[in-house]
Amino acid sequence: MRIVRFSIDGNVAFGAVEGGPPPASGGGTPTAAGEGTPPGSDGLVVDIMKGVPFGDFELSGTKIPLDKVRLLPPVLPNKVVAIGRNYAAHAAELGNEVPDAPWAFFKPSTSVIGPGDPIVYPSFSQEVHHEAELAVVISRLCRDVPRDRVKDVILGFTCANDVTARDTQRAEKQWARAKGFDSSCPLGPWIETSLDLDAAGDLAITATVNGELRQAGRTRQMLNSIEDLIVNITEAMTLLPGDVLLTGTPAGVGPLLPGDEVAVTIEGIGTLTNKVISRG
Repeated sequence: MRIVRFSIDGNVAFGAVEGGPPPASGGGTPTAAGEGTPPGSDGLVVDIMKGVPFGDFELSGTKIPLDKVRLLPPVLPNKVVAIGRNYAAHAAELGNEVPDAPWAFFKPSTSVIGPGDPIVYPSFSQEVHHEAELAVVISRLCRDVPRDRVKDVILGFTCANDVTARDTQRAEKQWARAKGFDSSCPLGPWIETSLDLDAAGDLAITATVNGELRQAGRTRQMLNSIEDLIVNITEAMTLLPGDVLLTGTPAGVGPLLPGDEVAVTIEGIGTLTNKVISRG
């Protein structure tokens, strides 16, 4: 199931996307009719959900063309827990050592935006980078999750862009402003629930800027697996339904400028596209 969160006529709801496989690649420009609609969405419909995907729900049977709704962030997390330097080649390209254990940091809920929403270039930075990442959406409250139960706490997977003010990250040493500014965490276009952990552990992941390929890797290159990360994080903190885990980025990160369009594509999930704008 592909779960979306959307608005139409001022109302917000969850729904299930029906009508075809998720797009495998490409960027695309959101249309006026369906803001944030991913490429390859012609003919897709949203079956409106009664309830929320973190509890009991059913599909209403009321269906709306996907290109007639505005896609929102597929989830509004209490917290986004992100992992740094989880791909060796990415650590190397920035001249960093690979950490001995998962290196976690937070992005606030106010950093989250959805497909088609603008990434607002922060006033305090002159070097903003894209970072394409696989995101894991948590399904239920959990703490001290054993490895063999990790699958039970995952609702599904989505695309993420860990947008980073790289100059600020270098200058300030800690990452709160560099990675936590407003609009620095695009998520979407939907939550894909049909992938199991084995499949999620070997997906192609790319980022393009204005159609030019910048990043290309596979999730099997992660130094710490999804299981490793959830076990490690829940040793320290409780994860809540809708919380999001960002699993790190492959090599190829690079600059974004106002006017650029950046697209993150993950095999079996889809494409998340956002434009960069200047802060007004």
